[in-house]
Amino acid sequence: MTHAIVALIAEYGLLLIFINVLVEQAGLPLPAVPTLVVAGALASIGKLPLGAVVLVALVACLISDFVWYWAGRRYGASVMRTLCRISLSPDSCVKQSELRFQRWRGQILLIAKFVPGLSTIAPPLMGAMKLRPHIFVLLDALGSLIWIGVVVGLGYAFSQQIDHVLFVLASAGTITVECVVALFLAYMLVKWWQRKRLLLSLRLARITVDELYRLMEDGKAPVVVDVRSQASRLVDDRIIPGSVMVNLSGINQQLDHVPIDQEVVIYCSCPNEVSAAKAAKGLMVQGYRKVRPLLGGLDAWADAGYAIEHVTPAQPVVLDDVAMMSGHAR
Repeated sequence: MTHAIVALIAEYGLLLIFINVLVEQAGLPLPAVPTLVVAGALASIGKLPLGAVVLVALVACLISDFVWYWAGRRYGASVMRTLCRISLSPDSCVKQSELRFQRWRGQILLIAKFVPGLSTIAPPLMGAMKLRPHIFVLLDALGSLIWIGVVVGLGYAFSQQIDHVLFVLASAGTITVECVVALFLAYMLVKWWQRKRLLLSLRLARITVDELYRLMEDGKAPVVVDVRSQASRLVDDRIIPGSVMVNLSGINQQLDHVPIDQEVVIYCSCPNEVSAAKAAKGLMVQGYRKVRPLLGGLDAWADAGYAIEHVTPAQPVVLDDVAMMSGHAR
């Protein structure tokens, strides 16, 4: 069975590499690294042209990434919400955007392929941030080449060891392949269950946008906290009037001036209010007794037609070429 797969890669290698890399970069859970490693090993013994392997993989990366870039540039925050909604790790979008984008800016594309989840998130984020197309293509191509070179290079350099591994797998027969497939399916199931358990554990009493609006109208407004990442606020500058903007990781310190018996409402813009619910749970552990996530988050508030304020972010939404290349916004 394994020999048949290797023979298939050897015969239709370039097409398989193109399709595998394209769909993985599009966001589907079909890892391209094993294919590229095997392709590198086959290239070392002359069964595949090394230059063509790199070129085909690069073209696949650029096509998929540019489609996501265009979607982010055209549809902005809605694309990011869609990615978070289909992600097996619903809070990873916020984490990757906040921790890595704030540090790297456009240069994030140079490392994105090496970070699980970030590879799919980075292109639409760059589009939403209005990174100029030619700069995006340049940085994305460089990052893709680095990733492809490392992965294919490993296969090329350790072809004998890889050949031994493939021989062992082939000797084990179909059962080994079935075990690998079963492990992959088990991984998907575990990730799904972790997400499901997280959401079930965070089924806190939520407050609706109508309830929050009535409290504000009656002069009983709670402390309203925006826990979106800085990157999310750059893409979508809307806030609920009077909101306190904090970082999710440092919410305890940033709200230390709020009495623990004060009512607090937390909102975000992620599916199922995951970030808001996690923040609320963390505050409750610290002793806060009246903490509730806002059901539907910022989008539900806006969709209900209630007032929205727009804030000027610390960094401009449109970042110029020099700023994105150097990693610092003007």
